[in-house]
This record gives sequence, C-alpha cells and structure tokens, in this order.
Amino acid sequence: MTSEEIKTNVEKALDEIRPFLQSDGGDITLISIDNDNSVKVRLEGNCIACSVNQMTLKSGVEMTIKKYAPQIEEVINVS
Repeated sequence: MTSEEIKTNVEKALDEIRPFLQSDGGDITLISIDNDNSVKVRLEGNCIACSVNQMTLKSGVEMTIKKYAPQIEEVINVS
C-alpha cells in the first residue's frame, strides 16, 4: 500500500469515527502519518477534556484506523 493509499484509508477511518465524536461535541483531525505506520491526530472540542479520551483513542480511533490500514502500529493524540 502506498503512502497516499494509507492516508486515504486513515481518512476513511476518521470519517467513520467522526459522527460519534461530534455527537458528544468533539471532533478529530489528522495531523500526520509518519513512516507509514504511526498516525498523529488531534482530538478537539469536548474530546480534549473528556476523562475517557485515551480509551476513545485506543479502543475506537486506533482500532478503526487499523481496520482500514492494518500496517498502522500506533495512533498518538497531539495537543
């Protein structure tokens, strides 16, 4: 899978997750994809102060991204 295909698949994953985050007043933005295996995102809105945002990041965001782009090894939230 090319870098462009990885980016497209990560964007598709974020599009799948976004409605759930927005329903709680939050959102997510793709910051970068490093070495085709590490994704940096920014949780926004209510997601910033949410007490379960790390669980959301790992259980929801990372799992969905890996479904679309299995070579992704980690998802990191940058503030």
